[in-house]
Amino acid sequence: MTTSVVSFLLTSLLIEITPGPNMTYLALVSASEGRRAGFATVAGITLGLSTVGLIAALGVAELIQASPFLYELLRWGGVLFLFYLAWDGWRSASTLEDASSHGKYFVRGLVTNLLNPKAGIFYIAVLPGFMDADRPTITQALALTAVYVGVATLVHLVIVVLAGTLEPVLNDPRREQTARRVLSGLLALVAIWFAWTTA
Repeated sequence: MTTSVVSFLLTSLLIEITPGPNMTYLALVSASEGRRAGFATVAGITLGLSTVGLIAALGVAELIQASPFLYELLRWGGVLFLFYLAWDGWRSASTLEDASSHGKYFVRGLVTNLLNPKAGIFYIAVLPGFMDADRPTITQALALTAVYVGVATLVHLVIVVLAGTLEPVLNDPRREQTARRVLSGLLALVAIWFAWTTA
């Protein structure tokens, strides 16, 4: 493993352990709905990050960054979707887990990351700094994308496992509602922070 890949791996880890929309939403879902819902969300997030990485490798992310209208459209779509998730978490009672609810969490994890302009910017602003100019760009971009998605997925799985340990404690409806509303409030604050930092 080259020095640049190791450096990129550590950079990816530092980025992923910084609190953000994925971390907060995964904690909300896993603590209130259980680990299966959390794992379904992780699968959606992983596909979303992989898709954005592929799009960036093909150069589409640069077009979005170059277009203020497209960037703002994507940015506000992401902010509004985070607010929707916070509102839904605030008002929802715990639901029985079934295949359809897992599909719902998968889709939410996917959409949250497709509407995250910071993910695209990471791929076009941070990732190229770890690439070797003497090697094929697309191959390196895809390889580093795989490294980043792998690190992100591992961090997200740890969050699900840790937050999921709270789910049995929250089987009491009153405690479950309180925890859900606290985490939903935090997700709303993350949405505000997201809007501020992506401006």
